Amino acid sequence: RNRCLLSIMYRAVLQKSLTVSGVRECLHISRVTSDRVWISDFDGNLILTNTRGEELDHLTDIGRVLGGHSVNSYGDLIYIDRNYNINKLSTENKEKTTIIKYNNTAPWGPECVYSSPSTGHLLVAMTYCTNNKFTGKVVRYNSTRENIQTIQHHNITGQGLYSSPDYITENRNGDVIVSDSIRGAVVVTDRDGNYRFSYRRPQSGSGLAPQGICTDALSHILVCDWDTQSVQMLDCDGHYLTEIKTSQHGINTPYGLSYDEDTHLLWVGDYRHNTVNIYSVVHTDSLTGLPVEDFKCRKHPSRPLSQFCIPCDVTLCIMCILTSGEHKKHDVRNVEKLFREIHKEKGL
Repeated sequence: RNRCLLSIMYRAVLQKSLTVSGVRECLHISRVTSDRVWISDFDGNLILTNTRGEELDHLTDIGRVLGGHSVNSYGDLIYIDRNYNINKLSTENKEKTTIIKYNNTAPWGPECVYSSPSTGHLLVAMTYCTNNKFTGKVVRYNSTRENIQTIQHHNITGQGLYSSPDYITENRNGDVIVSDSIRGAVVVTDRDGNYRFSYRRPQSGSGLAPQGICTDALSHILVCDWDTQSVQMLDCDGHYLTEIKTSQHGINTPYGLSYDEDTHLLWVGDYRHNTVNIYSVVHTDSLTGLPVEDFKCRKHPSRPLSQFCIPCDVTLCIMCILTSGEHKKHDVRNVEKLFREIHKEKGL
């Protein structure tokens, strides 16, 4: 499995700041297209808006949860309603259907949902509270909405993984990534539910108050942090890379978050206001000095750029190496191994 292909240095440039009609605050953001997103507040409003902040559609039955909606690979909206049912709103005919009915006799209630673009599965994080103690779990549903996996306990210690899973996402490696506000951590497991790591403390040394979360094309993790008034950026193994100080651009309480892999635009929503900042995220030279201008192979779009040809000074996918004789006698290295070698030489 490919993990982090490169350690990337980020530079985020504020493109615009929007005042979004139809919501009081911007708790969660789900991308539909490069210029359209769904945004929700805590009053049960869920609106479709564009890059001008205009209200294009409006629902009023979303539940009082944080990461309560997602968009599937067809552009359909998936959301948790006031009765904790999970609904689908079709893009084509605007027909609403309940795809997972809430069992109101069960102790568990859904808190956030994510539709996987690679598998079509739904990841639903749930909680229940007993004696003022919160416990969480993640349930995976397949395309026919059968419960096929539950992630709840550490696969070695048996301890519970989650307390308050407020936001959930997935990266290209299939890792399940949860923002847990009570634990003050980003909790990551692999696709099989095996615990990988928890990220609790940014470089500044303060505690973490994680909220909205998303990933980029290289499986890096971006998470809103209330304590540092920033968006923290981690590699896919949980190592701190850098941060965007949203407080410098008027957002002191970053909450909602969405990343567009096609345009490299990052949408950041404000907890206290109906304001969204849109940043252009530029991936600058990594510590390896390797060129990273395009994360997807142009000849083989489904393949990551995992190989580096040293004589040609170019990043390639494995299919480029196997199907082309151009690099047959060249010194071609695995990007991750090369990155680690350079790190070792530099004493990093």
